[in-house]
Amino acid sequence: MKKLPIGIQTFAKLVDPAENNIYVDKTEAINTLAKSGQYYFLSRPRRFGKSVLLSTLAELFAANKPLFQGLFIEDKWDWETCYPVIRISFGSGDFRTEESFDVTLHDNLRGNQRRLKLDKEDFPKHPNSCFREIIELGFQKYQQKVVILIDEYDKPILDHITDQDVARRNRDKLKSFYSTIKDLDEYIKFVMITGVSKFAKMNLFSGLNNLQDITLNAKYATICGYTHAEVEKNFSDYLSGVDTEKLKEWYNGYNYFGEPIYNPFDILLFFSNNKEYRSYWWSTGNPSFLIDLLKDQRRYLPELENYIADDIILDSFDVDHIDLVALLWQTGYLTFAEKIDKFGSVLYKLKVPNREIQLSLNTLFIDYLTNQKNEKLEFRSRLFDALHAGDLTLFQQALFQVFAGIPYQNYANKIIEKYEGYYASVIYAYLASLGISFTAEDVTNKGRVDMSIQLPDKVYIIEFKVDQPGKALEQIKARNYHEKYQSSDRTVYIIGISFDSKEKNITDFSWEVIK
Repeated sequence: MKKLPIGIQTFAKLVDPAENNIYVDKTEAINTLAKSGQYYFLSRPRRFGKSVLLSTLAELFAANKPLFQGLFIEDKWDWETCYPVIRISFGSGDFRTEESFDVTLHDNLRGNQRRLKLDKEDFPKHPNSCFREIIELGFQKYQQKVVILIDEYDKPILDHITDQDVARRNRDKLKSFYSTIKDLDEYIKFVMITGVSKFAKMNLFSGLNNLQDITLNAKYATICGYTHAEVEKNFSDYLSGVDTEKLKEWYNGYNYFGEPIYNPFDILLFFSNNKEYRSYWWSTGNPSFLIDLLKDQRRYLPELENYIADDIILDSFDVDHIDLVALLWQTGYLTFAEKIDKFGSVLYKLKVPNREIQLSLNTLFIDYLTNQKNEKLEFRSRLFDALHAGDLTLFQQALFQVFAGIPYQNYANKIIEKYEGYYASVIYAYLASLGISFTAEDVTNKGRVDMSIQLPDKVYIIEFKVDQPGKALEQIKARNYHEKYQSSDRTVYIIGISFDSKEKNITDFSWEVIK
């Protein structure tokens, strides 16, 4: 049985027979990439295989043919030509001050100088000049154009995204550094830049007018990450006893307009941890910055599930303005449900990719909206039991306790006064954190109902109102929102919930069973 390559980002180590690691062959897409253009940009969430991609490209352009034995590209590449490869990674380093940033840049550049054996007594102290000389000397020494691979290009900014002064300074420094490339086209064979975000791409790379963004290019949709077919083929020894539909529900679902893909980190950790379903990828991040954004950009949470965005919104990512939806998409907390052609423009409908993100993201939202860090487990358990039992009295009591337990005087009032849809957002976050199947803003042929919950034998249709007792259930019945589900064998419950803005709790909870 081959080993799970957890934490391995070096292509040579992945394919070394002595290491006996699983390697998912991505060289078909890499072959197309390397032969189709010169300047590329790719954004993917963290731990998605971007570093492995760049490591593979480095060995490919260095013509290390033995490493590609048995892979798709083995007989399709010109192994006679070896290019000098410059690799720069911002995955580690200190970016808090300009001086420490310069040290990190110099360490990167001097490492390339030594590896390429570019002999020179004195390299310029300024990173931009040093970068320029390494490109020119690499070309002169090897008599071949240079390949430039930049990993985690945006990390110096993202690491300090909540400190605008540092983030802005780092952005400007990177912009100046990357501009070195634009004047050296005659020396350059290939450039690949990767990162988590499409962080002000056109600003950061303003000189690289021919930089091709392949983030949403269907040809490269699966160049990082695992498809389900790749999991079945390469991890067959580990799949015994695994419900593959449940595996897909938990970890698959990232969509870049090709086959849906898994984050590799989830798959590797799932098999390594006795096939237990946990939020492996989520636990490695620090999404607290989302809370900071929520404080500035109040959002009605259900709208995020079916949010319609255009290219302008998705690219709205800069130090001076970070759109919450753009951030959620770029960091992997939202993905694409579909592409829509409308009035001459391309629009994108977004969704939560899988159960891992649904559970974890909404648990985070509960913390923000209610400050119920200790009580939320008990409340979630009560809501879960009530829904599965079809006990609407218990469901009502559980929801009432949720709102009664929110510390309004010193906490929630500060949120509510500027937060449209606060009450419904609290319920949405709690129900979404249960891992059950539900739809926010559920579309019927009679309009949109606020929420529907689908269980194997039950469907709940829920409408919310504020300071309008009795109106929510009336609206469901008047517009026949439940007709969409009446043809199934499941019991349909219609529920109207009204909140009182003065009492700050549910004052009307009405429901009926539709057979």
